[in-house]
Amino acid sequence: MLKPVPFAGRFDNSRLNSTAGSCKIAAKLSADRLVSAIEDDDGAKVRAMLRTDQDLACLRITEARLYEDKILHWIYVGDTPLHLAAAGYRVEIVRLLLAAGADPNSCQNHRQSSPLHYAVDGCLSHLGWNPRRQVETVQCLLEAGAEIDAQDKNGATPLHRAVRTRSAAVVKLLLKAECDTSIRNRPGSTAFHLAVQNTGRGGTGSEESKIAQRQIIEAFLSHGVSVKLKDGKGQSVLDCVRSGWIQEMLLA
Repeated sequence: MLKPVPFAGRFDNSRLNSTAGSCKIAAKLSADRLVSAIEDDDGAKVRAMLRTDQDLACLRITEARLYEDKILHWIYVGDTPLHLAAAGYRVEIVRLLLAAGADPNSCQNHRQSSPLHYAVDGCLSHLGWNPRRQVETVQCLLEAGAEIDAQDKNGATPLHRAVRTRSAAVVKLLLKAECDTSIRNRPGSTAFHLAVQNTGRGGTGSEESKIAQRQIIEAFLSHGVSVKLKDGKGQSVLDCVRSGWIQEMLLA
């Protein structure tokens, strides 16, 4: 019987390392192309890429970046392509990503924000803001199972964030979808409390923002949300009003 001959040399890992490195580079290039296609709202390109590699829908962003041109939003480490598509109201691409297996409730970024949190964020002064497409994006995510009352690290629900950014049409949609208006964020405020205050976000003092604020307050009142609703400090919505015109609305 032949005895096995001991292997006296070393394995050559150079080829394996080279292959692994090439795979990482290829994956990075694919991810970059997907992100660029989402930013450009190129649904055809996204569809073609997902047809080739469906797993791209579930990749994780590895580098934080502030998008300011075609999309206005921070994208953080741990976010997914769906977060970016939702932030840019890329309705067709949101549907493609969801169909490919993207998780509508993914919240692996450090702020624990889901794609729905990003979709409800608005900026009235940005050229990329489109209230009609924003509503369609939110509706699409809700239909896919996005949690309407999910809270981020600050305790903010999608309703809190929609109110804070004066996304009036989205507020109406969330209220119609029976979101929980009693939830308080970490500082203790309900979304209705934020609605009657200046949120401090850029542009909230503009005339356009004040019009949206009026629409949001009207939506809460029409939905039957009480002005006696208390925050974490025991103050009612009415107690937090500082503007005369808002007080008139609540007491009418």
